[in-house]
Parts: sequence; C-alpha cells; structure tokens
Amino acid sequence: MKRRSVMKYAAVAAALSMGLTACGGGSGSSAAKESGIVRVTLANHVWTEGIKAAIPEFEKSSGLKVELTQLGEDQLSDQYNVKLNAGSDEIDVMMYRPLQEGRAFAKNGYLADLTNKVSSDSGWDWKDYQEGPVKATTADGKVVGVPIITEREVLYYRKDLLKAAGLEVPKTMQELEAAAKAIKESNPDTAGFVARTGKSAAVTQFSSFLYSFGGDFTDSSGKSTVNSDAAKEAYAYYGGLIKNYGPANVSTDMSWPEAMAIFTQGKAAFYTEADSLYKNATDPAKSKVAETVGFAALPAGPAGSKPYNIPSWGLAVNEASGNQDNGWKFIQWATSKERTLAAQKAGVPGPRASVWADSAGTSTYPKDLAEAIAASAKNGVGHDRPEVVTVGKAREIVGEPIVASITGADASAAADSAHVAFQKFLDSEKK
Repeated sequence: MKRRSVMKYAAVAAALSMGLTACGGGSGSSAAKESGIVRVTLANHVWTEGIKAAIPEFEKSSGLKVELTQLGEDQLSDQYNVKLNAGSDEIDVMMYRPLQEGRAFAKNGYLADLTNKVSSDSGWDWKDYQEGPVKATTADGKVVGVPIITEREVLYYRKDLLKAAGLEVPKTMQELEAAAKAIKESNPDTAGFVARTGKSAAVTQFSSFLYSFGGDFTDSSGKSTVNSDAAKEAYAYYGGLIKNYGPANVSTDMSWPEAMAIFTQGKAAFYTEADSLYKNATDPAKSKVAETVGFAALPAGPAGSKPYNIPSWGLAVNEASGNQDNGWKFIQWATSKERTLAAQKAGVPGPRASVWADSAGTSTYPKDLAEAIAASAKNGVGHDRPEVVTVGKAREIVGEPIVASITGADASAAADSAHVAFQKFLDSEKK
C-alpha cells in the first residue's frame, strides 16, 4: 500500500523512481559471497536515504561491499514478482511490506528463517522490538523479517475548535462522537470528523475502531468474524461519524490525501490517521491549521483503545540466496539501536522500545504525538488489515460495510453479506 510515505519526500521518491544501482558485483550468490558483496534491494523511502548515506560506515566496519538497488514501489513489486518467482539468488537482502505481501512471500518460501539469528545476539537485542511489529514479521512461528518502519493510528484534532467549544480532548469513542456532534452543530461549515472513506483505503484505519470495539477480521481459527456483534457496532460507528458529522456531500472514495486535505484546509475538527503522516498537518507550507493541530491516542471503545501498531516495511533475507550470512550482517547493522535512532530522528518512526524511551528518539516529534505513539505502541494490535495472501481482494470485501454505513445503507446487512463473501474467500485461499 502506497499511502505511508510522508509527502515531504514525494519529490525525492519521484526523482529516484527509475531506480538506482550502486557498486558493481558478481552474478549469483556464490560469486557475491566469494567477492565479499551483499546485494541489497530497497524501496524509495526516507529510511532508505539515511541508510544509503551510512553504507560506507558499514562497508568499513564489515569489510563487505554493498551492491544497492533502489526502486519505486511498483518497480520493486515487479522485480520481486520476476526474480523471487524464478528462485533467483541475485538478491540477498530485500525490503518488503510485511502486511501487504509478507504472508504470500512466506507461503511461497521466499523468506529465510531468521529465528536463530535474531536471538543469538543479545547486544543487537531482539527483545527490544515492540510486540505488534514482531508479530507481523513472524510466520508460522518463525521470524522471517525485521521491522524497520512502524506506524499507528492516532487522533488528529484542532485545539482552537475544542477550546472555543469548551471541550476536552475525547478519551472514549462516546466522547469523540459527542464532541464531533457539538462542533458540527455550532460550526455548520466545519465537519466534526473526517477519515478515509474508500472501500479499500479505509480498511486499515477502520481496523483500529474494529479492535477497540472488541472485534477483528478473523478469529483464532482463521474464520471470518466481520459480522460479529462487535464488528457490526464498529462499522456502524465509523460510518455513522462520517455520515452524521462529516463533510457535506462526502465522497466515498477518499484515501489519506483527500481526507488529510480536508483537515489541513481547516474543514474538520477531528481526523484519525496514521501517525507517520503527521508532518502534512504540522507543516505551515501544507497546512492552514499547522499551529493549532494536536494529537492524542485513539479514543477507547468498549474493549479499550486498541489502535494498530504495525511495520509498514521490514527487511528480509532471500531464502534462495547463498549469501545469507552476509545478508544478515547488513540487516543487523541497518536495524541496530544506533541506526534506528538516527532514522527516527529523521522522522521515520521505528520499532524499538528503547529508542522511543530515549528523549533523543522523540526530540523531533511534537510532545503530544510522542505521548500518543507511546500509548498506542503499548496497546497496539500487530495488523491493520486481514492477514491473508491476497490482501487487495480481502480489503475490497471487508470494506463494503464501511461504505454502506457512510451512505446510510443497512450496515448490519452489509456486514452479513461481507461475512459470507469473506469466508468464501478465506476457504479458497486454503485450497
């Protein structure tokens, strides 16, 4: 999913989208191993820019030479589809999206088992990683990836509007609805609440509401639960907020850029979104309300405040590589506490608890956002979409009741229909 890049770096990503290859090397794992080369494929991201600048440090300390390929997300997917499907050993380390393609990669045997490697170095400290991201990079009890970039859903809000209305920052879903209603009624041109509305795009942000109401997409046996009482309440609540207190004539095709634009143009009081996008709201060059934006943890539902806490990207070793030990050395360095701290200070939220506990790790974040992130990481759930192989199709199915609720249709009936379709889909994936 491509929504998780801070817009500040869009120009950099575009400039690099044709790909970058640095340093030459032999072809095949054996040649690379013998010549001391590690072949690394990374996506265009600000995290990658920081790593790329520090590679000489790794090369000097390890004695290895890095052969780096850097690609846009579409090109990255295309390359993986071709090379991994063919069993190519030309990639040692790969940057991947654990929740979007991780399940498929693991099922197809593309990801090397890193369980022994992550547990063998106490100084590197696998126990320092947050539970949610660890869960997302684990498949069938085996660690198959290391999280590098994380995000959670938080509440964005307008301090000035709350102050004018005499309202406190909502701590529960009930308080959020009451506050959204009060602001909408007193300011007819301002929405009380805005969020993603697109059938697929909204699923990840709806997920936190689903968990906070006590639901999930599946149960422990992998059966659909999108028509449970908790799920139906969550669908009705999320859609109802937008239908009753959202922007007038709201579109049902909004992803984060459209929803963010409504908030940053001063047209909404509350907005739930990924914390990784916060600079879009606080940068005066992009936001008319930059000086009045506040952040808080997701308000608690009947089951508490349970936002997702997920790794949007991770690093893995190609199972087909004959150069796995050198590949692990690169990952070990790139995900060290020192590198994670450097990335986080550059605006890339990381997965290590120790970095969030370090004042230097939160020094570049708004204080209230850092506090919201800390609370969310503690209570977070390790997935923000159905944990399946064909993620895109699953999102289309479970997102149907969101749109139904927003448009005023029978959300309960839509959830029942989605349940039937989703269970059929889940059964088909097992064949």
